[in-house]
Amino acid sequence: MSSGPRVLVCVPTYDEVMNLERSVARVRAAVPDADVLVVDDSSPDGTGELAEKLAAHDPAVHVRHRQVKQGLGAAYLDAFAWAMAQGYDVVVEMDADGSHRAQDLPLLLAAIDHGADVALGSRWVSGGSVENWPRRRALLSRGGNAYARIALGIPVHDATGGFRAFRASALRQLDLHDVASQGYCFQVDLVWRAVQRGLRVVEVPITFVERELGASKMNRAIVGEALWRVTVWGTRHRAGQVARALRPKERSPA
Repeated sequence: MSSGPRVLVCVPTYDEVMNLERSVARVRAAVPDADVLVVDDSSPDGTGELAEKLAAHDPAVHVRHRQVKQGLGAAYLDAFAWAMAQGYDVVVEMDADGSHRAQDLPLLLAAIDHGADVALGSRWVSGGSVENWPRRRALLSRGGNAYARIALGIPVHDATGGFRAFRASALRQLDLHDVASQGYCFQVDLVWRAVQRGLRVVEVPITFVERELGASKMNRAIVGEALWRVTVWGTRHRAGQVARALRPKERSPA
């Protein structure tokens, strides 16, 4: 995409010092014309310092330091705002732990090139897969996505995935100023907003690989927030549908 849009790959980090350098190198090799933004939430393990060293040796790598750990959603919102202020045309979400394969990045960008407003890296469509995941994690992900699809009426099989590309023009339509969700829920929130606004959302099959180094940030609080918020959104959505269906139709003037 050397003569195409400016692409920024956003990589939020917290205690990823064992993975960051390798992950950034893979991104730079897979999409040499893209820039990388590391958003670090004051990692105590030195991830932020490592990010600065990488940036010092590669002008395509940028770093934003956040003073406190506020969660994945807040980190991405910070990254999106910076990306749009800097004039990037395409913004990518990508984990730092190696679970999102850099070689799949060109597939997401190709979907954007071919007209998608949002390209979702999907584990649960034909051609998508997961590697080295415990059965319970796979069941949790499949179940959570099925619940979101039914509750919100979104035609998406992997709304919780965190590997995705957005046109900057699409992000500007999502009213990001009032997004308060985190984790899995943040990802569902953005997809639902995109669908509601009539944006073209495309799922691209990817292979998700369980991290080899470091600890997962997944916990019960993140899962609980997603279940609660999706239930609230879904209840309001369905109530709105019922209200509109029962509303008396206005008679046209004779």
